[in-house]
Amino acid sequence: MQYQAPESIDAAVALLANVSGQARVLAGGTDLLVQMKSGMTEPDLIVDIKRIDGMHAIIEEDGGYRMGAAVSSAALNEHDGVATMWPGVVEAAELIGSTQIQGRCTMTGNLCNASPAADSVPALIAANATVRVAGPGGTRDIPAADVAVAPGKTSLSAGEFVTSIYLPARPAHSGDAYLRFIPRTEMDIAVVGAAVSLTLDDKGVCVAARVALGAVAPTALLVEDAAAALIGTSLDDAALEACAAAASAACNPIDDKRGTIEYRTKVAGVLTRRAALIALERARGHS
Repeated sequence: MQYQAPESIDAAVALLANVSGQARVLAGGTDLLVQMKSGMTEPDLIVDIKRIDGMHAIIEEDGGYRMGAAVSSAALNEHDGVATMWPGVVEAAELIGSTQIQGRCTMTGNLCNASPAADSVPALIAANATVRVAGPGGTRDIPAADVAVAPGKTSLSAGEFVTSIYLPARPAHSGDAYLRFIPRTEMDIAVVGAAVSLTLDDKGVCVAARVALGAVAPTALLVEDAAAALIGTSLDDAALEACAAAASAACNPIDDKRGTIEYRTKVAGVLTRRAALIALERARGHS
């Protein structure tokens, strides 16, 4: 196995594109190192991107924020601008592992690990986040929702890696939230995760919404029917019930030791309703 720590994006792309065998990118390493120790993966090349300029940066861009691929969850939590604009995304990132893990783990790694139960991914999808991908053909921006295509598999081509995540600007009267259910109180994999982002008009009517679910399908889901149930309403009980029903209807979960299909389906609706109410309160408080 080879270990390389390039100092530019181009150098990293060249290493990844020309490797003979399997290559893995190292940012925080909290998934990769565990997978290597357990024998799940034996890469021929590890490309550590932490020395590349900008990988640890959080910068303002077009009213939103761009976060380098090696920004840790702890650093994200400490950034007042991101936490104020996208509290649900930050809360989701805070749920990745323990306090110790937070100092190393990254949302980019959480996204590219492509676990159906990844906590930050539904929140990123609800936020309409995009990722910047560098590869042999240059750079391209794609929705965060398009990165994972199956459990453990991404849409990235050979030689490509994610260099940053972009959270867009928010209009006034907007809020987001992420909730999950786990069997234990801490440090477990989500049985269900639900994220909601919405915007109100001056009269308190929802004019835009996005709803995303995790751990209830092979990849995180954008549930357009659930969002549509909120738009044009003040999130009264009827709208919330319709939103919850649409969330449950979108589920395609598995039975495992953490929850049955029926249980996950029911919890998805419950969590979506609760997340929508939290997002609503936040939207009312953001002038």
